[in-house]
Amino acid sequence: MEKRLIVGIGEVLWDILPEGAKIGGAPSNFAFHTHQFGFDAMAISALGNDVLGDQTRKELDAVGLKYEMPIVPYATGTVQVELDGEGVPTYKIKENVAWDNIPFTPEIESAAKQACAVCFGTLAQRKPESRVTIQQFLAATSEECLKIFDINLRQTFYTKEVIKESLKACDILKINDEELITIGRLFGYPGLDIEDKCWLILGKYNLKMLILTCGVNGSYVFAPAMKSFVETPVVDVIDTVGAGDSFTASFTAAILSGKSIEEAHQLAVEVSAYVCTQNGAMPILPKHFTEKLAQK
Repeated sequence: MEKRLIVGIGEVLWDILPEGAKIGGAPSNFAFHTHQFGFDAMAISALGNDVLGDQTRKELDAVGLKYEMPIVPYATGTVQVELDGEGVPTYKIKENVAWDNIPFTPEIESAAKQACAVCFGTLAQRKPESRVTIQQFLAATSEECLKIFDINLRQTFYTKEVIKESLKACDILKINDEELITIGRLFGYPGLDIEDKCWLILGKYNLKMLILTCGVNGSYVFAPAMKSFVETPVVDVIDTVGAGDSFTASFTAAILSGKSIEEAHQLAVEVSAYVCTQNGAMPILPKHFTEKLAQK
């Protein structure tokens, strides 16, 4: 039977927003949105034995998303989110929490062997235990499994070494324009323009694709010998929390459904623009999006 499990591995947490707490975390957001497109999806993380841990399971059960989240002796993660006048968030991320300590369990290893795609980032690799678990997960996947590195640089929770090892392990890099500047400084090519930096990274790490999002200035997908650019739609933004994760999820779901890069890119742009008009990272998507990739 064809492998159709899509996994987001890393942080699950509660975004403490001005209007209240909402569940989030980039890998969990990613899994949630691929699930909305009809895929068998799973969020992998760790939870504390606390009220927010219980609430996390209730929320994920309510939306029908599979999860493998062992209970560990640390608090469930939280992030204080502040929004500027345009709905763009800044984050204060609590340290040494449950998702910093994800164990590599037999259940998590089994998920790795079933996965047709996995998305991971740098944030959950800030501490050794979760970093090792993510690396073990990637190593346990099949050669056909699509590995998406959604870099998600947050505060100072990344190192050059973690970024380099993740680039070596992935097939697709998802990065935004600000993160690209940071990578340019870290890796010693700050003088290049954004497209040249993307072509350089694509070739150096033998990537299948590189996705670059530039906020209101559009987005690009680079692949060997081709480039796609789509303008960002003008929408009434409530907040941009999770918009990038919905982009990555929609793009991945479309590619796995046999859509072209251009088709996948267009869908990802439309979905992420919609998410910007909603509160929080996990809004229910309208059927006119999800039915485009209806899975049997």
